[in-house]
Amino acid sequence: MIELRGICKRYDTDSGRPVVAADDVSLTIEAGEFVGLTGASGAGKTTLLNLIGAVDRPDAGTVRRDGTEVTALRGAAADRYRRTVGYVFQRCALLPALTALDNVLAPVLPFRTSWNKRERAMDLLTAVGLAGREGTQPSRLSGGERHRVAIARALINMPSLLLADEPTGNVDPDCGAAILDLVAGLRIEHTMTVVLASHDPQVVARCERLIRLSGGRVASDIELVGGEPPASILRRISQLG
Repeated sequence: MIELRGICKRYDTDSGRPVVAADDVSLTIEAGEFVGLTGASGAGKTTLLNLIGAVDRPDAGTVRRDGTEVTALRGAAADRYRRTVGYVFQRCALLPALTALDNVLAPVLPFRTSWNKRERAMDLLTAVGLAGREGTQPSRLSGGERHRVAIARALINMPSLLLADEPTGNVDPDCGAAILDLVAGLRIEHTMTVVLASHDPQVVARCERLIRLSGGRVASDIELVGGEPPASILRRISQLG
């Protein structure tokens, strides 16, 4: 379970006017939920993912996960926590000089494991539909294939929490739907909590719960009905203000 209490975060800008990315945000995400964060650019979606994943720290407030106060972690303890989180970055963040296989392996190469790293990486690439492409560099992969490599990399430690920032942002609708099918299937197979940030209603319609952010605040928080069309979801959101 993830608990955010009184989270505040702002960033300084060159103009001298700070950007408020999180303004007294409090919410709870239950274990196993498939949650979508939506809102306009700058609403605070990426900031919340970064705070939950310990990629960044809040100016005020606390983040807890399964009883651990994430905001109190430092050094090696913070590094260990990050290895329990799978993170799919908005632009994939693949290392261009490495093959697809080596990109998946990269997070675990410095560490000893009780399992075969290469074997698991190959299994994950097969699971995301990239069997036979393990020796290919990112520049020779399509946008959708790069996203699939990023998802496989995020799962190399078999995390119980997957954070995904605009996982379909630069791909066509059909490819985006395939990526979402993949995430939904892996979530069930590996019993993960998934928090996905996107402004695309076709994407968030696949989630079970939708949290809309505006100006760094939670503007609405609704449960979604399975198979509810995006147009219906947008109407429900507009009615909430």
